[in-house]
Amino acid sequence: MKKLLTFLFALLLMAPVAEVQAQNKALEKALKKEFKAKKKEFKKGNWKIYGTSRSEDVVLLKHFDKLSELGDDAVEIVGIASKFKSKNVGVQMAYNNAIVTYAQRAGSHVKGRVASDISGDGTDAEGEFEHFYAAYEREVEKEIKGELEPSFTVIRDNGDGTYEMQSYFIASESAASKARIRAYENAMKESQAAQKYATKISEFVNEGLSEE
Repeated sequence: MKKLLTFLFALLLMAPVAEVQAQNKALEKALKKEFKAKKKEFKKGNWKIYGTSRSEDVVLLKHFDKLSELGDDAVEIVGIASKFKSKNVGVQMAYNNAIVTYAQRAGSHVKGRVASDISGDGTDAEGEFEHFYAAYEREVEKEIKGELEPSFTVIRDNGDGTYEMQSYFIASESAASKARIRAYENAMKESQAAQKYATKISEFVNEGLSEE
């Protein structure tokens, strides 16, 4: 009986380890699939790696390795620039676009949650909330800048003297969440409606955006 109990106890200890290993293998398989798909996408679209002497394979592998390392805490943001002639200008355009894209994404999430959970209860403060959404997005743009880690950039020639660019950034969702909270605290000062429902809205702000 003692040996049986020891064996069963060992199985219980091994179960979580086996589950984690299975999850890691599944994630690794999914990332390999994404890696191949991204390579195919770049080749089909005539995209070339920009701003580094590293090969496309190395750049992509490092990118997906970082995503794997962060796991569920990883947020990938893509900034887009088009119809520019100066590549330096394109880099800045793509960076600014990534910031705006993330801020709009954050704002849309909160707006959707307010519409369903607060305004849906008959609260008539749509105009007040619109001021809050705009202020919140502006503040997110300011706060998220320090959380975006540049990963890689691709560029392609439009054939008319202009270029297009895509810049990929990775952020930690836990760090981005703190940035959104700071943005919310600043934006809340501009809206009485947001102050009235401060606790509820702060929950919406703190919700992850990684799966959206």
